[in-house]
Amino acid sequence: MPPASDTVQYRVVFGKNDEVVEGPDDAVVVITVPAAEATSDPTSLYMRGVLKASGSTGALFRALRGGEVSATLTRLASRL
Repeated sequence: MPPASDTVQYRVVFGKNDEVVEGPDDAVVVITVPAAEATSDPTSLYMRGVLKASGSTGALFRALRGGEVSATLTRLASRL
């Protein structure tokens, strides 16, 4: 689990001007992924350049290792 200071903002993009955002605006790392890819393994998506991240790379890797990235992206892609 990432440290409490490793806040993450998730952005799942469905189309131009159509995205679901979860997390604080001042997050340490911002993860953006197309909705069509959101249910795939986020680590593979990052390595392929499909999952975009800005901010702390260390925080990103801790979040990916913790497993919550996959669950959150899948949930947001379903728009629940």
